[in-house]
Amino acid sequence: MLPYGRQSISESDVEAVAEVLRGDWLTTGPAVGRFEEELARWTGGVPCVSVTSGTAALHVAYVAAGVRTGDEVVTSPLTFVATAATAALLGARVVFADVQPDTGNLDPEAVAALVTPRTRAVTAVDYAGHPADYDELRALCDPAGAVLVADAAHSIGSAYKDRPVGSLADLTTFSFFPTKTVTTAEGGAVAAADPEMLRRALRFRNHGLVRDPAEQREPDTGGWHQEVHEFGLNYRLPDVLCALGLAQLGRLGRFRERRSELVARYDALLRDVPGLTLPAQRAYVRPSRHLYPVRILAGRRREVYDRMRAAGIGVQVNYLPAYLHPVFGDLGYRRGLCPRAEEFYAEELSLPLFADLTDAQQDRVVDTLAGILG
Repeated sequence: MLPYGRQSISESDVEAVAEVLRGDWLTTGPAVGRFEEELARWTGGVPCVSVTSGTAALHVAYVAAGVRTGDEVVTSPLTFVATAATAALLGARVVFADVQPDTGNLDPEAVAALVTPRTRAVTAVDYAGHPADYDELRALCDPAGAVLVADAAHSIGSAYKDRPVGSLADLTTFSFFPTKTVTTAEGGAVAAADPEMLRRALRFRNHGLVRDPAEQREPDTGGWHQEVHEFGLNYRLPDVLCALGLAQLGRLGRFRERRSELVARYDALLRDVPGLTLPAQRAYVRPSRHLYPVRILAGRRREVYDRMRAAGIGVQVNYLPAYLHPVFGDLGYRRGLCPRAEEFYAEELSLPLFADLTDAQQDRVVDTLAGILG
């Protein structure tokens, strides 16, 4: 089975991990800081906090944004459920805004109709690696006093109006799952320009521990003393995985270039295939594609999915709109809430896209798809 996405692991990655295993630190050691510093080079210098997963990154970001019970978080339904679930777990009411019909990204006009005095955060999702319209979203957030969050799980290395992802929102979350452009096996990160939000993120990912005597309530207890002022969790990404991430970031430029080549080949090879809509791209965006999402027309998506999988090609569907999961249905969310997102989902099919995909393998994907669509 040809997968729709997979990691690219080199001998340099293996050696980086082995070096840490031979050393003194497995958990929070020097590789963590080096990884965070290197990641900040890709965010335009915005400081980063590494965590154990992209889901943990979202949880940490919402805590740093001050999301609490009774707040509202406006976000896209066209995303993995964690974008919404982590806000709901903090007691927030998730408000789903519809998407742009071509990019699948959060529609600023839809957001404008839903922002209220209770809106604590607006979370955009860079669907498939194409950055959302951050200037328009910023213009909605700032007057409302809402925090702008970017779920950039798909878009590390992308740029919007010549500004890197990671510098566009108040808080940006990344995922380093194996199918993503860069992997730490499991892992994620939060980029935060605001020093107070950065402090809250750092503290929350380490149980909420306060170790600086200047900030403690009983600082003269002894050198061992540490305090918890607000609850946190253990979301620390270990040294051994940060070493893998650091080695991977050294290859991010090449990963981006290869993915761009493959996207250009798909665009050219599929341009004249009937019954198909190709991914859109704004002129002011330089995406680092995580997915290549085509739209299968005339109600044939299920047929095409089944036949492609039967042919050994691991296509995928991204995503069931988050509010259609039963957990949100049990909370009162209903089908029809975001019609454009539902239509996008009904037609979407992700074709294989990863750095080690060969031209021959891609030709096989194209030939099989074209043969099915006729």
